[in-house]
Amino acid sequence: MAEHLELAALRALVAEGSIDTVLVAFVDMQGRLIGKRFAGAYFLEAAHKETHACDYLLANDIDMEPVPGYAAASWDKGYGDFVLRPDLATLRRLPWLEGTALVLADVLDERHSEVAHSPRAILKRQVERLARAKMRAYCASELEFYLFDETYASALAKRYCGLKTTGAYIEDYHILQTTKEEPVMRAIRRGLEGAGIPVENSKGEWGPGQEEINVRYADALEMADRHAILKNAVKEIAFAHDRAASFMAKWRYDLAGSSCHIHLSLWDATGTRALFHDAAAPDAMSPPLHQFLQALSGRDVCADQDRVEPRQPHRRLPPVRRGEPGDSHRMPHRRRRSQSVSGIRRADRGGRARHRGWARARGAVRG
Repeated sequence: MAEHLELAALRALVAEGSIDTVLVAFVDMQGRLIGKRFAGAYFLEAAHKETHACDYLLANDIDMEPVPGYAAASWDKGYGDFVLRPDLATLRRLPWLEGTALVLADVLDERHSEVAHSPRAILKRQVERLARAKMRAYCASELEFYLFDETYASALAKRYCGLKTTGAYIEDYHILQTTKEEPVMRAIRRGLEGAGIPVENSKGEWGPGQEEINVRYADALEMADRHAILKNAVKEIAFAHDRAASFMAKWRYDLAGSSCHIHLSLWDATGTRALFHDAAAPDAMSPPLHQFLQALSGRDVCADQDRVEPRQPHRRLPPVRRGEPGDSHRMPHRRRRSQSVSGIRRADRGGRARHRGWARARGAVRG
């Protein structure tokens, strides 16, 4: 697996012509990568220290339209710029884009303080709170998405209706069907590995053309960076193969939805002792784990048109084994797919009418 690029290594690659473009990007409120493409030489001359972008980029909706009413950025206030400071620890090559490297940036205000509502700053504050408590979190992403025998342009032309999935039947763990999809999935796995994002495996999921990809665990901030890059990579690699991909939680009413499972485990500051495990406890669950689960089991209120209903986050506790950071506890995306055939049918019947208007307005696949 490729390691992160050092600045000196990038300088040599730019000098020899292997890299000519450096993407400087940050994560917006929709989880997308937003930023600029720099000529490699200019990035090394100046932009590796800082660059600038409009502050409305953290006040946009999914269609990139500025949303009124924010104190941080609005038409009334007048849109200004914020500073993007590349975090050179995230510098890496993107094998699926010719001659291109990527670095993620922290978002700063005019006083060079981190913008508090930027997603990366929010997570960094929580990581710092853990560090003060002499703890660290390991996380791993397990993402599901649909692959389509469509381009993003053809999906738009169809108004995101009647899209042809890559495959026509349930392919959960199905080797023959996933072999048919392997040119794209292999390119995704190899591309991520080349970008310093270690992939454990990919597999077919429940729906036709539905894929799952699992990434090796890491510290929380590193995993969040990998997660954002992974989603962008899947869409770009699908585009390069004249395909389209969607991570939408429910792109079609009668098919399984796509989950985002986040595996979580809590460790001491050295990363050598698992804090969720207690060998002396009858169930091997420590007080921190009980507290963690209790916090997750509180009432989660979700507004659904005219009514409000409580929701419970879904939790899966694997058997606790000693000494393996990957033995984490996980919870999927709130809008998770049902886990059984009967559950899928019940959930689809109940949710079909509720989500019809929203899905039509938003569309299923976005480039």
